[in-house]
Amino acid sequence: MMKVVSTIKDIKRRLEDLCLAPVGLVPTMGALHEGHMSLVRNAIYECPVIVVSIYVNPTQFNDKKDLENYPRPIEADLVLLKSVLRNSDIVFTPPDSEMYPSEDKRVFRFGNLGRVMEAVHRPGHFNGVAQVVSKLFDIVGPDIAYFGIKDFQQVAVIRELIRQEGYKIIIRENPILRESDGLAMSSRNRLLEPDIRRKAPVIFRSISEATGMIKDHDIPEIKSHIRESIEKAGDFHVEYFEIVDDKKLVPVRGKSEMKRNGRYRGCIAVRAGKIRLIDNIEFPLP
Repeated sequence: MMKVVSTIKDIKRRLEDLCLAPVGLVPTMGALHEGHMSLVRNAIYECPVIVVSIYVNPTQFNDKKDLENYPRPIEADLVLLKSVLRNSDIVFTPPDSEMYPSEDKRVFRFGNLGRVMEAVHRPGHFNGVAQVVSKLFDIVGPDIAYFGIKDFQQVAVIRELIRQEGYKIIIRENPILRESDGLAMSSRNRLLEPDIRRKAPVIFRSISEATGMIKDHDIPEIKSHIRESIEKAGDFHVEYFEIVDDKKLVPVRGKSEMKRNGRYRGCIAVRAGKIRLIDNIEFPLP
């Protein structure tokens, strides 16, 4: 049966005793869903030992209410993990006092990645992500780490963190998993009011339609169409929609700026009632 540990000392000892490689890491904040479980299964396929961390990291929340309201169904999470994890696998559930015995004053600089989209609307968020992910990397010492591309900007930040800090870690990017109606799977979905949840597929439907508009419409028109399509459903407010290159996430103002050999992503954040949702989709070249 999987081992559940809550201290750095115990997880290090466990990994030393097992002496298996490669080590896989699946960092989560809990409230697990099928998107998380796809990461876990992919890690199991590649690695004889994996660590699944469940930790709601306070330093990446710029809204205290959001931190307080974040779902924490730990018992249900452990039941779900028990159904797939092996005897060699570890679930790491540290308290705040273990991860932050003292204030983490490190400040990370990510260039343009730290100046657009989520970084604008959630000041300090990616610095907190870098703090906790670097701590997990140092504690676990993984060979491979698994992340979902629903958090597309976060994955780009973590790649830059690895480059800056010199970690020898392979990143595996997993595709977005969606509910049957198209809504991207997210721990926050369970917080949506029923009527808003019913209408939430408008987000993916709108950005999917937009990918077909690039041939005959320029980007300002596409952005206006998306905002109008989503907000006319009621209860929704588009914080941003940007089409960005997939490396430095530089927003494209017009399709004439899209390079023939480039790859682009349409990224969106929407306030759905009181809950904030993000999604993204690959954007074709004109």
